[in-house]
Amino acid sequence: MYPSSCAIVRLSRAVLICVLLLPVGFSVQAQTSAMGRQASTDNEYQTGAILWTQSSAEYHALAYQTFSLARLRLDQALAARKPLRSAKPPAVIVDVDETVLDNSRFQAELVLRQIAYTSDAWQAWCDRAEAGAVPGAVEFLTYASRRGVHVFYITNRRQPEKTGTITNLQKLGFPGVSEETVMIREQGANASKELRRKTVASHYRVVLLVGDNLNDFSDDFAGKSIADRRVQVDRERSEFGSRFIVVPNPMYGDWESAIYGYKSNLPEADRQASRKAALTGISIQPGP
Repeated sequence: MYPSSCAIVRLSRAVLICVLLLPVGFSVQAQTSAMGRQASTDNEYQTGAILWTQSSAEYHALAYQTFSLARLRLDQALAARKPLRSAKPPAVIVDVDETVLDNSRFQAELVLRQIAYTSDAWQAWCDRAEAGAVPGAVEFLTYASRRGVHVFYITNRRQPEKTGTITNLQKLGFPGVSEETVMIREQGANASKELRRKTVASHYRVVLLVGDNLNDFSDDFAGKSIADRRVQVDRERSEFGSRFIVVPNPMYGDWESAIYGYKSNLPEADRQASRKAALTGISIQPGP
């Protein structure tokens, strides 16, 4: 006899809590005071993406594959360097969140407690300095550093989150982490990383950029629609897997913001409708 739908839902939620909490030892109760009282929201639609990131061997395999490719391209770029071409020392630019630091525990917490993302909640998480390393990230950047390549961490975390970010990166063994190499989003600045990338490029030869969001590579992708983002990727296709290395992140990003038309305060009902409207399915015509 099949269980009722209610029983299935209860069982699914119990399994979800075990999967998300037990492996990482993360206490929901312990975070209550840090996050404070927040408005309830339904983040259930993110569960599959978070579970895939936390529990699938495929995610680990793709992350290792990503940084193996990055190492190959780095070696090629260094071997191809001609003394007369540039006197600048080589550098690699990496994003932080979901590129080298894994914040899936924070994302899972929002789902489990049915609370919305807030800057206070994010600040509390950054201060804990407990994000894990994306598989393969430490090894790749350590290899790059040993080959004389400077590493810059360009992130849209803000000034209050910088200390926790540096602590987290250093605790995990990332190389060359300092006040100068961790380049945050300055107070009052927009989300663009272009100026910071240009600052690095003015002193170094940037041989590789690694990120989980297209905006980590170029402002050419910023603020564009779903269709226009794809068109821009096609235009710059030669860069991907060559100079641009993408780390998989299904949990959040500008890919989702594009679905909502970059409207940050869109009501949840409208967000849900936008997600469904963006789906492409099959149309089954009724029979005669």
